[in-house]
Amino acid sequence: MHFDNLEYLSIENQRTDFPKHFHETFCISFIKHGIEQINFDHHGLFSEKGSVSITNPYEIHSNPLVDIQIPLSFDTIYLSNDLMTYLLNGRTIRFVNRKINDAKINQLFLALKDAMDSRNPKRIEFFLQQFVNKLEKYSEPSEKKYVEQNTRNFNEIIEYIEQQIDDKFCLEELAQMANINKYGFAKNFKTSIGMTPMNYILMKKIFACKNLIDSDSILTEIAYQFNFADMAHFSNTFKRYVGISPKIYQAHLTTKL
Repeated sequence: MHFDNLEYLSIENQRTDFPKHFHETFCISFIKHGIEQINFDHHGLFSEKGSVSITNPYEIHSNPLVDIQIPLSFDTIYLSNDLMTYLLNGRTIRFVNRKINDAKINQLFLALKDAMDSRNPKRIEFFLQQFVNKLEKYSEPSEKKYVEQNTRNFNEIIEYIEQQIDDKFCLEELAQMANINKYGFAKNFKTSIGMTPMNYILMKKIFACKNLIDSDSILTEIAYQFNFADMAHFSNTFKRYVGISPKIYQAHLTTKL
């Protein structure tokens, strides 16, 4: 079994809001301190210390802080849909009830995290399989394929952004590509995609940068490659979407599979 599609991050004392974003993976978080808030389009979710929260792939959400005086600490396991489906023998699932209070789930989450730290493939596979099997009972079968948000009318724009993600982007130029004025473009893009054009671009830039970072990367080079104004701008934006600075993320890679 390959674990390229499995990762975890530990966020300690989170004191900033996460703007609207999505991940291509299941994000399974164990709350260690404070209260996590997840806002979806039509409802919100509050998860307290000792509970597990889950977002599905490509599910747009934001994470405003409940109380700036009470920092939030949590661990998140990122598990791709391909790996989830493989572990469930081809079944595709979706989580509807995204908050779980289950002592066994908590125990397996921590055991899997420890196994990932040990970098022992057999231990990882053992606890990952148990963890996913236990999680399945909190899900429902899904016939729908996980894909990025509804991109109708913006396929050309999305493709252009993906291909030129390390460039600078201008709202007026994107609007011209869509043959609409910039105000109408921004409004229609947000309605269709769920995020403003510039927030979408920043998110895509940060996740592209994240994928390039390894233990030998020179972070300033990556920052300038993706047209961030300076290292402070890059670091602050990275932290908004990932939860930790790129420097801390790079240090974390010493324990990443």
